[in-house]
Amino acid sequence: MPIISISVPEKLLQNVETSIKDQGFANRSEIIRQALREFIRESKSLNEIEGNITASITIIYKRDASKVQISEIQHSFGNIISTFLHAHIDEEHCLEVIVVNGEAKKIRKLVEAFRTNEQISQLKISILSTAKRM
Repeated sequence: MPIISISVPEKLLQNVETSIKDQGFANRSEIIRQALREFIRESKSLNEIEGNITASITIIYKRDASKVQISEIQHSFGNIISTFLHAHIDEEHCLEVIVVNGEAKKIRKLVEAFRTNEQISQLKISILSTAKRM
């Protein structure tokens, strides 16, 4: 099995170690493999969908992040965003849940814009309904 090396912030490593213990993973490699499998499954699912879909996109970012960039992304895709909720989840982080409805290819572009934004530390998409699935 090939070996890869990654760098992670200390806080994230602490969270990984806690998850290993709490969820019974054998080691760091296994938890990373599981996270990669989930990421690939989620991405593949979104990439295979065509037509109109409804989905929720959840993002987490540091509270002191430049909200201008995140807001600009949302404004650029205002025609597919139905609504969003902003919440402060702790002293350091904000969470936004964005409900989108529109062409799958436009939603993929929105997700890509969020994924490439360095200020967003977590992103999760849940497909709620589809018109056509490939």
